[in-house]
Amino acid sequence: MPDDIGNELPHALNVLWGRAKPKGRGRTPALSLERIVAAAIALADEEGLAALSMARLAERLGCAPMSLYRHVAGKDDLHLFMLAAAPGPPPEFDTAPADWRGSLTRWAVELFDVYLRHPWIAQLANSPPMDPGQLAWLDAALRSLGGTPLDPRARFSVVMLVLHYVRGAAQLLTSIPAEPEERADETYAALLTELADPARFPALARAVEAGVFTPRPGAAPDDDFHAGLDHLLNGVGVAIERAARA
Repeated sequence: MPDDIGNELPHALNVLWGRAKPKGRGRTPALSLERIVAAAIALADEEGLAALSMARLAERLGCAPMSLYRHVAGKDDLHLFMLAAAPGPPPEFDTAPADWRGSLTRWAVELFDVYLRHPWIAQLANSPPMDPGQLAWLDAALRSLGGTPLDPRARFSVVMLVLHYVRGAAQLLTSIPAEPEERADETYAALLTELADPARFPALARAVEAGVFTPRPGAAPDDDFHAGLDHLLNGVGVAIERAARA
């Protein structure tokens, strides 16, 4: 990374790229940046991002709030560290895997699981990724298409399409009220039965009548995600076939 770019980055990103040292290095051994970030992730996972404050985090770690500021400048820096650490490493692919579909499916499913484990990521990841953790995931997705005839811009478009599908599906699933999922779906289906007037919403009314919004016996919560991903990748396959013929 050029030096002049590093000067424009937040301190947290410079730390993540190894261009700056963590603020608290050499201080209280019991408190480290890694421990602070792990505790922040756990708190956000358990209670949501709104519950994460420096005071709550200090309470969880058994330290004074001001002790945290020896390691992180504030919540913005803390959020950057959390975004970089929470997803973990992406799946590894060769630069041109023979099975693009299997590779991209694996990437999408693993990212979907990340969003389910850490729903708050969707709230924080609202700008282009700049940290090495998120960029590793982007690189892995682009690698999955490396063996296809798609040009780099088309590969990036496919990755963005899959990324936004995964993110939206995960947000929808994690937004289900804290009641049994089948009961929540049944409530929604009953409401749509009343609201979807065939004269006003003919296509929606047909979908409701066909049981699209009624939970299927024995269906897993993520079945719809996998079905949708399959349809999406079918379309990507058509684009790849066209590129091969061009």
